[in-house]
Amino acid sequence: MDFATGGISGGFYGAGMAGGRFDPIAFIQRPPIIIRAVCWLFSIIVFGSIASNGYMKDENEKDVCIINGNGSVCSYTVWAGLVAFFASMAFIAGEYLFEQMSSAKSRKHYVVADLGFSAFLAFLYFVGFCYISSQWSKSPDPPNGVGSGNVTCAILFSFLSVFTWGGCAYFAFLRYKAGVTEIPFQSTYESDPNNQAAYTSYANDNEQYQEPPFSQQQMGGQQQFQAPTY
Repeated sequence: MDFATGGISGGFYGAGMAGGRFDPIAFIQRPPIIIRAVCWLFSIIVFGSIASNGYMKDENEKDVCIINGNGSVCSYTVWAGLVAFFASMAFIAGEYLFEQMSSAKSRKHYVVADLGFSAFLAFLYFVGFCYISSQWSKSPDPPNGVGSGNVTCAILFSFLSVFTWGGCAYFAFLRYKAGVTEIPFQSTYESDPNNQAAYTSYANDNEQYQEPPFSQQQMGGQQQFQAPTY
């Protein structure tokens, strides 16, 4: 098992050859799966914290965000958490399907999508962390402190999610790098013109040893051997 390339060495883009036996224990122990599960858990905490106690009723019985009364902050946090929630599950399923892909091009497309989307979510969480922290520092204390712990929890796990999704992007980058540089030995040998030339030269060199071991003379179209001298 290779930690750097996502748990499996060999094959293309950090995965073994397609059609192998599926091992569920080894699958859940792979670093990309573990970090996806952590991302999934953090996303539940982030959007659940704001969705449950991130709003309070005003005098008109309307829901108002307790983070400086700015509804866009609460909406952004819940939206980012939900996107991360579904993305985590989708990529966990994609990890299973990744092993079944027999085409190197399909695996490359998956790895590139993983790299781009994971980096994008890390950026979303970073913006969310800065946005929530800034607005929360300007917010008055909610009545009886209701929801304060939820907002603090959302801020903390938004910050941690930057690193978990950044880790996903890092693993995807290592897979992409391994897929680009890793070429099977057989294909490399057969496609190398130097090796082909060396083989041809070796074959031609042997031709000089195919001469008859005895000297012969052609006389009148007939072969004659020199008589030995006593």
